[in-house]
Amino acid sequence: MKSFYLTDTGKVRDHNEDSVIILKNSEDEYILAVADGMGGHRAGEVASTIAISYLSKQFGENFHNLNKNEAILWINDIVTEINTQIFKYEETHPESVGMGTTLVLALYTKDYLLFGNIGDSSGFVMKGGKLHKVTVDHSLVNLLVEAGEITEEQAKDHPRKNVLMRALGASLEIEADIFDVTLKDEINGILLTSDGLTNMLDFSKIESVMNNKEEPSLKITSLVKMANDAGGTDNISVAYLEKEEEGGRIDN
Repeated sequence: MKSFYLTDTGKVRDHNEDSVIILKNSEDEYILAVADGMGGHRAGEVASTIAISYLSKQFGENFHNLNKNEAILWINDIVTEINTQIFKYEETHPESVGMGTTLVLALYTKDYLLFGNIGDSSGFVMKGGKLHKVTVDHSLVNLLVEAGEITEEQAKDHPRKNVLMRALGASLEIEADIFDVTLKDEINGILLTSDGLTNMLDFSKIESVMNNKEEPSLKITSLVKMANDAGGTDNISVAYLEKEEEGGRIDN
């Protein structure tokens, strides 16, 4: 397995509120996660760090040979605890009230591939040279698209494009969407991104880069550079896990 992740401030923001991680445990199980923080006074950076730090700690200590149902419960428990920690932090740091973060994660084991998400950071898989989006954005514009009130083209430049319908830290009760990816062994790669990438690059451009016969580090670095060249209006974060052998599959 090959992996690489990168986070970049972009061209407009003065600091980076995203957090990213890829971890592997002793059972050759993997977790990838991207959190896109929000809130003034650098509070978004705090929220995303809380999310990724807790997720990393729990994966290292408590994720070992869980079956699929146990893994789903594990994701739900993690999300609930992160949300609680964000609200507890706000109690002692009033300047951070209103902070929050998106979270998209992928769990890959020999038996299953699960995605979980809250917010508008995205999870994809590469299969047969095609990029497929797995997660569904919890955003106002996506809700309007699904309702047929606006088109996907109109959504790209909608004035309320950044309004989220769900985020960690936004509500005391929170639940992640969890996606069970079937035909796991036919998947060539797993890609997670913040909206700083997907807002800057068309789907086809991302897919084209992912099909390059390059090392993951070069692919991801190229995506971030392209997003910056397109304007870099937000922080840009990407995590990627790929098969080792050309023509092979993600198998341990």
